[in-house]
Amino acid sequence: MNLARLRTAEALFLQRYPGGFDNEEMQAIGKKHKVDKVSELAATVLAKKNFVNQAQVIDDLVKIVSRSSMVSLFEKPKFRDYVNGLNRDDRGYLADGFRKLLHGNAKSKGKGSRKEGFEDVVDVLTEGKLAKWSLLTIVPFYFRPQTEVFVKPTTTKNAIRQFELTHLTYHPRPTWDFYVGYREAIEQMKAKVHPSLAPNNAAFTGFLMITSEGSK
Repeated sequence: MNLARLRTAEALFLQRYPGGFDNEEMQAIGKKHKVDKVSELAATVLAKKNFVNQAQVIDDLVKIVSRSSMVSLFEKPKFRDYVNGLNRDDRGYLADGFRKLLHGNAKSKGKGSRKEGFEDVVDVLTEGKLAKWSLLTIVPFYFRPQTEVFVKPTTTKNAIRQFELTHLTYHPRPTWDFYVGYREAIEQMKAKVHPSLAPNNAAFTGFLMITSEGSK
């Protein structure tokens, strides 16, 4: 991590938006994204106990993706139509993949782990050519907005370049190892800046996006 660049980005952002994301202009932008509202929905409908009803979970996953302002307008209907068109077995497999991704063992990489859940979801979405970073990470982000990350390709690639996250190599196909590495990098960077720049992880990566736009 290039700490000097991060410090410079922090200073420029706070100069432009005093108070960080508490700034009136940033607050207005934040209201449009409704992160708190969708996160509350995700925490409620995707609680571990609810996964006994896989059909309902699938409907709720589609609802969460459809309500997200961070997922492309092109990807949302494609996700909805693909998931709704899956046969019963594949819908069950997808629901179970999300169960493991959200509630599985975080330390293990074997059966029942979050890694296995991530890969199961990738497998199902690959069949519909929808194994994209946005669709893989938006649900975990809403479920745990302070610890999980939403991987937006352009923002992620710019952050890796601008802040010299040399241990990370971005690939279009989502992988658990990259996700974990990027999430750890975001946590390390957050610890080095003022808390007002990170009310949640999507806001923090938004800060990275804004400050790296002029450095291309």
